[in-house]
Amino acid sequence: MAVDNFIVSARKYRPVTFETVVGQQHITNTLKNAIKNNQLAQAFLFCGPRGVGKTTCARILAKTINCTDLQPNGEACGVCDSCKSFHNGNSFNIHELDAASNNSVDDIRSLIEQVRIPPQGARYKVYIIDEVHMLSQAAFNAFLKTLEEPPHYAIFILATTEKHKILPTILSRCQIFDFNRISVDDMAAHLASIAVKEQIGYEPDGLHIIAQKADGGLRDALSMFDQIVSFSDGKVTYRSVIDNLNILDYDYYFNITDSLLTEDTSKTLLFFDEILSKGFDGAHFITGLCEHYRNLLVSKDTATLKLLEVSEGIKTKYLQQSQAASVSFLLSAMNIANQCDLNYKLSKNQRLQVELALLKMCNLQAVFKLATTPLTVMPDTDGQLKKKPDTPAITPAAADKIPAGISMVSDPAVPYIVTKPQPANPSAEAVAAEKPKVFIPSLSASLTSVKIPSLKDIDKIPDAVAEEEDPYLKGNDKEDFIFDDFLRLWNVHAATIKAEGKMSLFTIFISEVPKMIAPNLFEIIVENKVQENLFKSEKPALLNYLRSSLKNFSIDVNARVDEQVVVKRPYTSQEKFQHMAAKNPELIELKKRFNLDFD
Repeated sequence: MAVDNFIVSARKYRPVTFETVVGQQHITNTLKNAIKNNQLAQAFLFCGPRGVGKTTCARILAKTINCTDLQPNGEACGVCDSCKSFHNGNSFNIHELDAASNNSVDDIRSLIEQVRIPPQGARYKVYIIDEVHMLSQAAFNAFLKTLEEPPHYAIFILATTEKHKILPTILSRCQIFDFNRISVDDMAAHLASIAVKEQIGYEPDGLHIIAQKADGGLRDALSMFDQIVSFSDGKVTYRSVIDNLNILDYDYYFNITDSLLTEDTSKTLLFFDEILSKGFDGAHFITGLCEHYRNLLVSKDTATLKLLEVSEGIKTKYLQQSQAASVSFLLSAMNIANQCDLNYKLSKNQRLQVELALLKMCNLQAVFKLATTPLTVMPDTDGQLKKKPDTPAITPAAADKIPAGISMVSDPAVPYIVTKPQPANPSAEAVAAEKPKVFIPSLSASLTSVKIPSLKDIDKIPDAVAEEEDPYLKGNDKEDFIFDDFLRLWNVHAATIKAEGKMSLFTIFISEVPKMIAPNLFEIIVENKVQENLFKSEKPALLNYLRSSLKNFSIDVNARVDEQVVVKRPYTSQEKFQHMAAKNPELIELKKRFNLDFD
């Protein structure tokens, strides 16, 4: 019994006309118009990724320009002697050269000798040189003259995947056609048409997974398609594709995201353990999770929905889950996952890196709720400052739990989440003095570019403030407040100063925490007189903001130079010598004996 030889789909269904080329209409239409208008160039360069149709289009072009019965739509007839000889592989007018194995000067010289022989029974003699970037430097130089001035019947079609390796002198002599990666939808539709012709059952989700895995190359997609058909005994299903191609199931990402949104840490970690037990790498998982969050963001807007390259069934799931996840959560989670991806290869405990990232994502919802909780102040009962029991406050220990990527103050020097209180009935003065909306400072920002005023201008700063008629707001309110509220407003004002570019003042505000030395009286320690004067210049704006926000116009904040902190350091050579001589008096005798002097 005779057994037919199996032909892989990539060869069996290789396009033979321009119309059957998948996903390269911009190139096929140009070539057909050039043939119909008799405007063919002497050399073409087809460049693009692997498996997108470069060599296929070169063969179709070679066959079509020699067809003796060209169709009105610009396609070859397929029945004339020239077309038949091309299909049989015995055409004397179409030559293919693999530059990867024939890249020497002698190979090019042999090709040039063949070019001198006119075509036999055809109009053109076509030379297809595949992987042309593999030619040596000498071979390129030997090819230049012939490529620039070939005989009128010779046409060269060069194909390459690495256009940047080709000499500019070669590029300038060719018409360049850039092939695109084939889209997922086009590839899935082509695979579906082949499955129908071969009477193979399929699921659209499975074909979309193959198309995504192929990364724009149709030849890769067809190879995987044949592999799945053999694996699943003639039926391409979603399950057979993900099992055979080692692809992580979409359902894992959907389930993990649901667990993160419900803050179920145990279920999240168990899902991740199950993924690892199936042989998937943590880096593969975290990359897929980033892609999942990106797809959820894309699904939130109908204008960007077209960027979602999945089947209709999976698209429906994305649309449903995108409604449950807020943009803030997705952006923060994506930031955490991206940071985990960057640190994964450098980590000695890679599993812990991923689990830590998942735990941070689990706590995002709680952080968002805490950040939006308003401040509350205990009414005055006995003249003492009291804190309401349910007033939310974040201690330094709790601040350490804030996930990376959340724009909140988490430095121990500023251990409070900044939340701006809204007065119940703000006065006109309070509204005028109110600062801009909350801007959280990035304490990791560089503070090296601090602008120090000139020494001659130091005394002018308080004078300028004194010249104002009355920089302070008037009011009789003296409501009680808690120290935590004072510190939070202090941080808000520091953020405003940074936003205005006053880095010298910003350094003062974050270097020390103000201390309460008496009811409504606070003190900040500064290092020198310059900082004290800078603080005095900002004091009216600070007090107006604090007094109007806390509704207490008796609040006062003073700056004091800590004399113990100020240490005179030796800078000149003489000062350094005196400093050392104070510790070792023998240096004075040494200087006198050898008659030494300072540089």
